[in-house]
Amino acid sequence: MRAVVQRSKEASVTVEGEVKGAISSGLVILLGVTHEDTEKDAAFLAEKIANLRIYEDEAGKMNLSLLEVGGEVLSVSQFTLYGDCRKGRRPNFMAAARPEHANELYEVFNRLLREKGIKVETGIFGAMMDVSLVNDGPVTLILDSRA
Repeated sequence: MRAVVQRSKEASVTVEGEVKGAISSGLVILLGVTHEDTEKDAAFLAEKIANLRIYEDEAGKMNLSLLEVGGEVLSVSQFTLYGDCRKGRRPNFMAAARPEHANELYEVFNRLLREKGIKVETGIFGAMMDVSLVNDGPVTLILDSRA
């Protein structure tokens, strides 16, 4: 399971002109699932992201987590994170999980974050979405449950 995590001041996801999810300060998470991923991968990333120390403390050092600052999450499914661009000019998405499997683990991931007390907003799985955010920092990290 792979996640691109972006610290944001505000963010939203729109489908067919209608806002489906919006947050104020927090994280935008683009989440990709591959065939071998399990609930263990979802749990690993949910725990890691909730506790990543990527917010500044009073001394200006990245010492505080999403949980500590009371941030929110905009979680967006993103199969293209498993696009392979090494050959040719068109990405190969064979490493991305089938939609049924990916959606199941995406929902598990979001549930695990909610169980930690984090407000989680989402888009619509599999839909064409417009994601808008004001990047804070910018701080952008790539996490992988198998690294």
